[in-house]
Amino acid sequence: MSETKYLNKNARDTLKATSRTFYIPISHLAKGLQEAVASAYLCMRAIDEIEDHPKLQSKDKSHLLFSISQILQKPFHENELTALFQPYQSQLPKVTLQLAEWIKVCPETIVDKVLESTSIMAKGMAEWVNKDWKIQNEEDLDQYTYYVAGLVGVMLTDIWKWYDQTDADEHLAIAFGRGLQAVNILRNHHEDKDRGVSFFPDGWKLEDMFAYASRNLELADQYVKDIKNDSILKFCKIPLALAHGTLQALMNGKEKMSRLEVIKAVGKVVGNV
Repeated sequence: MSETKYLNKNARDTLKATSRTFYIPISHLAKGLQEAVASAYLCMRAIDEIEDHPKLQSKDKSHLLFSISQILQKPFHENELTALFQPYQSQLPKVTLQLAEWIKVCPETIVDKVLESTSIMAKGMAEWVNKDWKIQNEEDLDQYTYYVAGLVGVMLTDIWKWYDQTDADEHLAIAFGRGLQAVNILRNHHEDKDRGVSFFPDGWKLEDMFAYASRNLELADQYVKDIKNDSILKFCKIPLALAHGTLQALMNGKEKMSRLEVIKAVGKVVGNV
């Protein structure tokens, strides 16, 4: 097996193991676009695993994230990441340790944009680690959700433009990411509370976060209206449909969508696009 085939297969396998939600829409993308988006997702997942790591000390998280940000701002050298991760080999997950591989999967003509967004995200995450994730108001929440999710929307919008000149609104793309992240915050807020973290601004109740998520998902609905490419449209609409469905389930007092509801939501998108 050639290195390229091995890297692509490893990326697909890791993607399937780490995110069923995104594996489905990525698998529907056209060749070239599929590798770019898989690379981008895995790069960001790699640093997200550092921020969310349950056992790493905050000083180690901050050090790793700031260092990754700096490494990705320069001409890329795999040995710098290898040296950075060496002391943490036993603690970090495979998706993080193989960050250099995910970068290699990305087509050369778009990799700089992926590295730029991942670098900005890593720096923003490091800053929030240092703030101990203290979110005091909606402005803080907007800033946090921009770094951990809005930037994903920005990066994907860059990829759509690169692929076939698809133009989509960057501000709506940020709202798309924020909406998905707000749903994740709502879905995980009990677990977050158990580990002493809250992403709710001071004084916010569930209803306030429901409203925040709803507002941003409405903007995400506007984002997809500009997209004409069926492959890209399907990619965007699947996680959006799941976010809407999960939010509705949570508002109805459920923990998540049922498996049947997930299958129906995905099937409706795949059938209609």
